[in-house]
Amino acid sequence: MPLTREGIAYRIAQDLPDGSFVNLGVGIPSLVARFIPPGRTILIHSENGILGAGPKAPPGQEDPDLVNANGDFVTLVPGASLFDHALSFSIIRGGHLTHAVLGALQVSRCGDLANWRVPGPRVPGVGGAMDIAVGAQQVWVATTHTTDSGEPKIVDTCTYPLTAARCVRRIYTDLAVLSVEGERLLLEEIAPGVTVEEVVARTGAMLTLPATVRTMDIPTEYAGASLLAP
Repeated sequence: MPLTREGIAYRIAQDLPDGSFVNLGVGIPSLVARFIPPGRTILIHSENGILGAGPKAPPGQEDPDLVNANGDFVTLVPGASLFDHALSFSIIRGGHLTHAVLGALQVSRCGDLANWRVPGPRVPGVGGAMDIAVGAQQVWVATTHTTDSGEPKIVDTCTYPLTAARCVRRIYTDLAVLSVEGERLLLEEIAPGVTVEEVVARTGAMLTLPATVRTMDIPTEYAGASLLAP
């Protein structure tokens, strides 16, 4: 039973330590704010100028002046602050973010990150991802383990243009949790009902397997969201 997108976000939220300053990228990472454990003080940073962004605003309670970098209407937690774009990137470039959770098109065995475009004629801008990937103290990736066509996203060497080199510390997917340790990819956890052999088969790089691989402790549902795929 692989994790849903919400399940990946939930699993990441459990690992964020109290007192963290965290930037959440577009897509699955943006869901993490919904699953911050009660009683844990974690301030979510948005590069358009928020420190202390809360979960998405409920329908009908949206404030048009409160949006995150993903374009979502968000809430603010007590003590949140708002500031201009220049100060926001000073926070990023100054190394003040303890964590960044980013999506990925590919992650290499040694932690290279490609998350802004695939080869082709259309060339979008990389945006703030490059600054965040090199400025955050720890970069975690939230992604599905493979593409819709079954191609591995975790590879030996990235073939897509890089966002940053050797920046990723941990990878959270619908199948597993992996850590990057120098030139090694260590398989730490697997999703409920998923086998080590399945993860190895769907990974495009060699994995280091410990003596015991833990199974994630994931509830079926949490905060009204299904965390495990049917």
